[in-house]
Amino acid sequence: MYNGRVSIPFRAIVFDFDGLIVDTEQPIYEAYSTIFAELGATLPLSVWQDVIGQGAGTDAAFIHLEGIIGREVDREAIRAEARAMRRDVTLMLPPRDGAAELIAEAKQAGLALAVASSSTSAWVNGHLDRLGLLSSFDAVCTRDEVERAKPDPALYCLALERLGVEPHEAFAIEDSPHGVTAAKAAGLRCVAAPNPLTASMDLGHADCLLPSMAGVSLADVVAGLS
Repeated sequence: MYNGRVSIPFRAIVFDFDGLIVDTEQPIYEAYSTIFAELGATLPLSVWQDVIGQGAGTDAAFIHLEGIIGREVDREAIRAEARAMRRDVTLMLPPRDGAAELIAEAKQAGLALAVASSSTSAWVNGHLDRLGLLSSFDAVCTRDEVERAKPDPALYCLALERLGVEPHEAFAIEDSPHGVTAAKAAGLRCVAAPNPLTASMDLGHADCLLPSMAGVSLADVVAGLS
């Protein structure tokens, strides 16, 4: 039985993965920035923010690159190069401060937990497994299981279906504008917990904004949604 001092008016939480549970966003951005620089272009954060939360949806960045250098590029080759550049770094990344603690507290409270991620199943499950977090989740929903990734609500709808809960019985925790949009479109309330890369982005459509998950209890999160 959960011994928290407040009741929890939800049955489930759906977590984003990249940038939220593990801050993979910074290495990804740095890898693409390095490759773009080698090709003679910069990659402003204002361009990259249209990519964050969409997984493989890097078309906006490539359109920007091709517009600057005046020719088409091999997008798949660049994606592969970026994955190779970030691999060793991301395999060493710990959970974001407070993330593992919040997951553990939610499990103790008896809430059902899911991940809704625009990354692939192999990527998400692999990281959750190496961090010892995979068993905490009742469902892991990834982009290879839906036709459209975020900001489309399909991933969140799939998570709700697998958890067997209605939208009003769950809330989401996201780090990016696209993620918040997806959660809200699926009918969930949404907490935004941005990472350093997304902290300057517009997350005003979230129901609650957490500057950090460090030291934040489940009761604090629920209070922010009330």
